[in-house]
Amino acid sequence: MQSLGSNGRPAGRGMSMRMGSAGMAIMLVVFLVAVVFAANQNDVVGWLVVIISLGWLLVFSFVVFSLRSAARKAASRLQGHAGFGVQGQAAPVAVDRARDLKLDHSFKIVQVQVGVVREYLGRDEGMVERALETIEITSHNARSMMKGSTDGPVEGTVVD
Repeated sequence: MQSLGSNGRPAGRGMSMRMGSAGMAIMLVVFLVAVVFAANQNDVVGWLVVIISLGWLLVFSFVVFSLRSAARKAASRLQGHAGFGVQGQAAPVAVDRARDLKLDHSFKIVQVQVGVVREYLGRDEGMVERALETIEITSHNARSMMKGSTDGPVEGTVVD
């Protein structure tokens, strides 16, 4: 069951939905006026205007109903799969996916820094020291994501 907003309409029905309804009403009025004038005048030009306004009404109807359908499908996907729940909080699936991406990025940083250490070992101690510091920071941050630690991220310079 869908909840109702303060205006009595379904919650989530925004300005664009009302504009689509208003536009549909205007197009319908234009078509009906064209039919009335064409019937009164009974000439070919009037009926051509009716046919053109009917075409525009059909095109407008198709666009409005297609967009509404697409918006409903997108909203249901966001709510149902990995989107947001009733209070707007991220669903566990979305949180897990974001955490996995962050961890993957952390591991890539560590791999790059290992290559830096190997390349500069014995040649540039400053570069090796910064790479080791980056590995330490990245590892700490990754572990805190995994454990749910409240320590927060470690500060420092990241060398790529």
